[in-house]
Amino acid sequence: MSMDFRTWMKVAQDNCEEALSEFIPQSDIAPRRLHEAMRYAALDGGKRVRPLLVFAAGQLFNAPDELLRRAAVAVEMIHAYSLVHDDMPCMDDDALRRGKPTVHVKYDEATALLVGDALQSQAFIVLSEGNGDALTKLAMVRLLAQASGSVGMCGGQAIDLASVGLALSRDQLEQMHRLKTGALLRASVLLGAMSGKTLTATEVAALNVYSAAIGLAFQVVDDILDATADSATLGKTAGKDAADNKPTYVSLLGLTASKELATQLCNDAHQALVPFGTQAHYLHDLADLIVQRQA
Repeated sequence: MSMDFRTWMKVAQDNCEEALSEFIPQSDIAPRRLHEAMRYAALDGGKRVRPLLVFAAGQLFNAPDELLRRAAVAVEMIHAYSLVHDDMPCMDDDALRRGKPTVHVKYDEATALLVGDALQSQAFIVLSEGNGDALTKLAMVRLLAQASGSVGMCGGQAIDLASVGLALSRDQLEQMHRLKTGALLRASVLLGAMSGKTLTATEVAALNVYSAAIGLAFQVVDDILDATADSATLGKTAGKDAADNKPTYVSLLGLTASKELATQLCNDAHQALVPFGTQAHYLHDLADLIVQRQA
């Protein structure tokens, strides 16, 4: 009998936290300051949405826990590194992340740059090691690299930086966020699923539709929260998108239409899971979590 969603989520989050602590070098290992800062950036914070997607998709295909743990940690390290770099003065220049000072504020800019570089490298070390079929692991490494590179997360960030002050069309805004946010969420789902089996074209197509819907929903809700929540609730500086004159769904569509879009995207995600039946209930509930979250 499966656990209820909230219990399962807590178990998965704890599993991810333990694995992160295990796979990021301890702070008493040289270079100590760098390792301390890496652990500061990645541990004790965040909702772990991407690892949760890894675990939920892996559960759907009965994936072994050891491979899932590695995939979950790898994708979270990539996410953590992206936040460290995103917060730096040369990017979004933010002083608060997950309710605590950003890495470049807590340490310094050079350390923050190295933390991001090292977390990215560590992600691929973790994903490439351990048990499992070598060809499967190679495919997983390639998937994560592509999702985090110039045709994925980094490309989306480049478009974001180049779009400050511009009036993007809805299609342009969607493309930016499919790369910046959606690519890594899609990788999380597929990494979890690939940990369990060789996927059919039909299964990949359904998971792609699901991932596209939750990826866009995640960003729409982010834009809504940036416009409506306070910094204490968010754990980061609220209202920064408007202050920095960035194009968002709220600035383009308005608040009411943005909320309606988030609901529609959640429904699209649910519909994409229908072929998997009730076994996909954790992925179903994660779509709800992404849309209904308050931070």
